Amino acid sequence: MLLADDLNQLLDVLPPFISETLHKHPRREQLIEIVLDIGRRPEARFANSTEYLSYRTIVWQDLDFTLKRLGKFSGDNRAGIEKTLHRISSLRNRQGTVIGLTCRIGRAVFGTVSIIRDLLENKKSILLLGKPGVGKTTAIREIARVLSDSMKKRVIIIDTSNEIAGDGDLPHPSIGKARRMQVSNPQNQHAVMIEAVENHMPEIIIIDEIGTELEATAARTIAERGVQLIGTAHGNALENLIKNPTITDLIGGIQYVTLGDEEAKRRGSAKSILERKASPTFEVAIEIHDSKTWIIHDNIANSVDSFLRGQIPPLQKRQLTPKQAIQIRCQINYNMFDTDNRYQTNSVKRSSVDKKQKKNVLLNKISLNDDWKTPKNRKVENRIRKQANYIFLYAYGINTQELKSLIRTFRLPIVVTKEIQSATAILGLDNLVKNNRRLRNISHSRKITIHTTHGNSLIQIASALRKLVKKVTILPSIKKQTIRKTSRIINKELLTPLEETRLAIEEISIPENKIIDLLPQDYAVRKLQHELIKHYQLRSVSVGEEANRRIRIYPD
Repeated sequence: MLLADDLNQLLDVLPPFISETLHKHPRREQLIEIVLDIGRRPEARFANSTEYLSYRTIVWQDLDFTLKRLGKFSGDNRAGIEKTLHRISSLRNRQGTVIGLTCRIGRAVFGTVSIIRDLLENKKSILLLGKPGVGKTTAIREIARVLSDSMKKRVIIIDTSNEIAGDGDLPHPSIGKARRMQVSNPQNQHAVMIEAVENHMPEIIIIDEIGTELEATAARTIAERGVQLIGTAHGNALENLIKNPTITDLIGGIQYVTLGDEEAKRRGSAKSILERKASPTFEVAIEIHDSKTWIIHDNIANSVDSFLRGQIPPLQKRQLTPKQAIQIRCQINYNMFDTDNRYQTNSVKRSSVDKKQKKNVLLNKISLNDDWKTPKNRKVENRIRKQANYIFLYAYGINTQELKSLIRTFRLPIVVTKEIQSATAILGLDNLVKNNRRLRNISHSRKITIHTTHGNSLIQIASALRKLVKKVTILPSIKKQTIRKTSRIINKELLTPLEETRLAIEEISIPENKIIDLLPQDYAVRKLQHELIKHYQLRSVSVGEEANRRIRIYPD
């Protein structure tokens, strides 16, 4: 990777006693910010540390020295140095006088976006997420150069604070052939976004720091006109946007939906749930955790839906190794695979990135969603079946959260699927299965066994799962030893604590009217114990720290 920071031009506008120190500093290439506050010592901030640059405190004359050498501050209290990427932000008192400066170092880093080149070639709109200072602006600057120079696209940059292409009328060479539209007032960014589409016929628009509802609406308008978007937003992860009502439209918006009785039973959920309101403005989300580690959501719609259901979405973790190889690690969207080895790792050599990366990524990526409709997904499903030896279970009227919790707790060879076409077994409530002729016909035509339970309690679901792993023989690759082992786990780890609970209630708590503490158990087992105690019309609470957390039974 090549680095261009024009640091000397920033040092020239700083007071001499600060610039002289930084000229000789051994870590100047790692410098992120310089902070100058009245009455305090000047600070240099690096990625993982902060240090003072002098024993001398900053006075009015020092700030005045710097301000005279800067351009004018805009409405967002930002200024720059012409033909550089540096950004200087001011702190003001109530009278509007500058009392502090934050000088952020702007760098053009070439070669960073090779890690996502295949995504750029797919022509999908991409949203970059990350906390301030993690490198989002640096990334989109390099994206602009690659799209305009290497891929010959018509690119327009909406540069609100002149942070992407630098200060002045001439844009910094680091953006390549991309054109830059400056914004006179940050509040007008949304209007400039629309103007760019209407006046300049771009193929791609790049926007930094989408932060208002008007800007989110403008982004949707642009996307609906067929223009590819590359944007950034503050937030550590995609989940943060779900909780941010201002810009939640970027990922489709969130609304409360009331389900019908039949649909709620089919899903095994409450009747009032959160759902995505519309299609997302952006198609791909990238979480930037540091300059060399990027988390990819290759389908924002599916990822948001998974989060709202309480599931882990399919993810890719891409890293740039010291040898400039790209390491891709894919997480499968099944809670059953929540182990230390839940990622499958593949390395792509740098020499083959430009031409073959897209093909390699598609071959290595295993993105398993709740839908198994495409031939490609069915091929992936068959591969997983061969490798993992799992029962694919379709739940009808069963609380899926409780079901998955039990499967995780007892490490059963079962994967819950939302598509009946993918199922090798069905588990449903007895009364619902009886009244659903269509479900019975599908199971008969596909030769899928239906297993039933009388209730939706954890005890009843656990009992049904125990019977299921004993009876299911559709997948011949599941060995008898595995079935016997999982059955013993349920008997030993579940039924024994429940028997302890029953004896404590019937032989001590009720007859002797005493408070009883049971043996420590994990969360799933404690939940079952609470349910059993409730059947006896007694009160119970969980007490103690997590490692020693246990149930306390109170007499009636």
